[in-house]
Amino acid sequence: MSEDDEDEFAEDDDFEDEEDPDDLFAVTPEPRTVCHLCGGASYIAAPTLAIISGTPRTVDNGRECPHCNGARTFTGLVPPL
Repeated sequence: MSEDDEDEFAEDDDFEDEEDPDDLFAVTPEPRTVCHLCGGASYIAAPTLAIISGTPRTVDNGRECPHCNGARTFTGLVPPL
């Protein structure tokens, strides 16, 4: 292993993981359940009619999930209903 390779690994060691409070896959001390309706995306499809260049089309605007209110997860274990 050359000295250049060691310097390359040393640069990688300086990288620090930034904690994201909204990280869906972060390890938490309490159990969480991903929203069953939106799948953790915090929004669901809301198809709407639109006229684009004189042609009627369906567009997907998306809207906040009514089940989790955009929170993406529920505290504790929540079975699907």
